[in-house]
Amino acid sequence: MSKKIGVIGSGFIAEGLAKLLHDSPKYTLTKVLTRTDTKERTDYFMPEYLTNDLEELIESSDLIVESSGDTIYAADTINRIFEAGIPVVTMNAEFQATVGSYFVDKGLLTEAEGDQPGVLAMLHEEVTTMGFKPLVYGNIKGFLNHTPTLEDMTYWGNRSGISLDMVTSFTDGTKVQIEQTLVANGLGATIAQDDLLGPAYDDTLTGGIELAKKAKEIGAPISDYLISPTLKPGVFIAAEINDNQHAALRYYKMGEGPYYVLERPYHLCHFEILRTIDRVLNGGGVLLNNSENPTISTTTITKRDLKAGESIKKGIGSFDVRGIAVKIKEHPNHVPIGLMFNATLKRDVPAGTELTFDDVELPDSLALEAWKSIKEKALKS
Repeated sequence: MSKKIGVIGSGFIAEGLAKLLHDSPKYTLTKVLTRTDTKERTDYFMPEYLTNDLEELIESSDLIVESSGDTIYAADTINRIFEAGIPVVTMNAEFQATVGSYFVDKGLLTEAEGDQPGVLAMLHEEVTTMGFKPLVYGNIKGFLNHTPTLEDMTYWGNRSGISLDMVTSFTDGTKVQIEQTLVANGLGATIAQDDLLGPAYDDTLTGGIELAKKAKEIGAPISDYLISPTLKPGVFIAAEINDNQHAALRYYKMGEGPYYVLERPYHLCHFEILRTIDRVLNGGGVLLNNSENPTISTTTITKRDLKAGESIKKGIGSFDVRGIAVKIKEHPNHVPIGLMFNATLKRDVPAGTELTFDDVELPDSLALEAWKSIKEKALKS
């Protein structure tokens, strides 16, 4: 009997997954939870799957995939799903890197393969099984502009078929900072500096080795990225291995060492979520989460001068703020950008400033309470 899979989200990635599940002989697509008006979603491939009722989704599903990209909403829905005892697979690094740690002991929660964090976790399993010791968990970023214009982002969003806030968060670097926050916490790494290093290299070998040298200086694995307009949008791990394997790796054309770069030159988002669904339902457990004791967060930096009384509807993908990775202990009062929903400025804040809880007022939410719990634990550790 096929397993019943529900989906939360009806955007680009979530709809792509729903189509795969609909066509799969192994799984049955049950319902797709959306916050949009189901009667007006004539654009959706099969509108009859859409529902606004979380309970209907829960009652019909053996496993649920959350892909809303919304921290506040995901916290509320996943909390209720765990009360019902159902496992959750996410493609929502925004949720995971902000408050995912609060939920790791409340049910089976794992990030999926497909986006860079999940693919790095899969590659981590592969290379450590072979005896490599990771020094760098690397993402690849093709382009970066901290303050893109609305005109440019509207053009690229329409051209790519993705939402304005999503394309903006890709362009201003928020997305890669969030992803590498999750990778650092989930795979036991740290960061080399606030905002990451992000050096420009057009080959992963040279760039990966340079980052590996930095990790050795620090004395711990690091989570970071390379900027290159020519590299494929994949991931890589720079690692070392015992000296007695260097000759074999030279024979296998992996270079002279002592650092080696193993890469996965693609990630296919919703296509790969099926592998993580298989993993969970076959008893494979968690691929990647934000860990119970995170040390890294993604803080909020202003892109422009903000005035007291201004409201920011959503921080991630906005033209008001962007996110950068930081160490929690070094930024104890920062506001994670994943919590920046319907935020009101308490006072004037100039461009380029990190927002703290003294600067903004946030509505009450489970996600906010979860962050307070995470922060208190992190600062005591």
